[in-house]
Amino acid sequence: MSQASNPSPSEGTVVLDVGPVAHGGHCVARHEGRVVFVRHALPGERVRARLTEAAPTAKFWRADAVEVLEASPDRVASPWPEAGPGGVGGGELGHVALPAQRAWKAAVVEEQLRRLAHDDRAVVVEGAPGDDARGGLRWRTRVELVADAEGRAGMHRHRSHDVVALEAMPLAVEDAGVEGVLSRRWTAGARLTLVAPSGGDRPLLLVDGVPWLRNAPDTRPTARASVRETLRRGDRELSWRVAGDGFWQVHREAPGVLVGAVGDVLAQDGLAGARVVDLYAGSGLFSLPLADAVGPAGAVAAVEGDARAVRDLRRNVHDRPQVRLHHGGVLDVLRSGAVGPADVVVLDPPRVGAGRAVVDGVVALGAERVVLVACDPASLARDVALLVDAGHVLEGLRAFDLFPMTHHVEAVALLRRA
Repeated sequence: MSQASNPSPSEGTVVLDVGPVAHGGHCVARHEGRVVFVRHALPGERVRARLTEAAPTAKFWRADAVEVLEASPDRVASPWPEAGPGGVGGGELGHVALPAQRAWKAAVVEEQLRRLAHDDRAVVVEGAPGDDARGGLRWRTRVELVADAEGRAGMHRHRSHDVVALEAMPLAVEDAGVEGVLSRRWTAGARLTLVAPSGGDRPLLLVDGVPWLRNAPDTRPTARASVRETLRRGDRELSWRVAGDGFWQVHREAPGVLVGAVGDVLAQDGLAGARVVDLYAGSGLFSLPLADAVGPAGAVAAVEGDARAVRDLRRNVHDRPQVRLHHGGVLDVLRSGAVGPADVVVLDPPRVGAGRAVVDGVVALGAERVVLVACDPASLARDVALLVDAGHVLEGLRAFDLFPMTHHVEAVALLRRA
């Protein structure tokens, strides 16, 4: 099996025996003693790879596998060739069978925990509901595109500012409207944001932040620029209003998976009447169900620094008086003493992780339980290590494949004060 490509003679190709997976969506190989991080390959394969970054003095090189000389049994035909060698980012594991993608991610989480947190536990990466039936496709409810110089909608080439015009985007949910956006021309450089909410709202298209309606800008003062997201939990329906270009979980099932996972680990000891601090609260994905769980006798302090997210959060929790909003950087709010003490902290930092200063602030709240939600294995392991060093025990961890066809993985960890 081979993947067609036309490598530039100046870049050169090398034959590599591919070694283990590594964090970042590539595998590790060696060429004449030098480490090469190679994408679009699988452990155990022998490939011909095009060198993409190969400075003579560099400590390591980067490469794309462009021809498979000896294939892994886990290799499949990619459902999105445009994300293959030399193509766009966002589908770098398309050549890997779905069960093997999850094993790949589990190995990375295990390696990061072992190396950074000195924790040797085995990890299982769980698939989201419906993903197996859809073959790991049609899960993205948010799609960001950009128009190239000729006005064609596309995405950036991996590790490049070049825009590659797309013919398809098979990771998007069926009703996102991608086909219509790809079939027409736009102003060069236009940013195209497609949103397909899980609630009853119709899909939304923003062009450079401006809502579009019937193939034209919607300049009315009442133009819809947000969507309603809904989730049923038991006999109650949760509802959030989220700005169209604001942050929300991308996978169609991610809100339910993550709210369920956080709720499950906290339900073990109960939450009724508890004091909870929700850090990096965003639009309130966790704040709403936490407010319901603590009840009228409890309290939720929701901390968020982004003004747009705070506006959404304020609207989403208006009927839950036990939620108190704190608008400001998480570290600043923690240092101010405006929140705490706490019984429980839910910590959902950005991809870079919380870091030592924020973790120190979390520890100072005196919470018995800390739930860490992380979308990057390295930052997960670093933050776990900091909490363990501060006297907590990693009691449990679940990992979820909320980004099929990519190397990204989400985790929910419960740490308890020793």
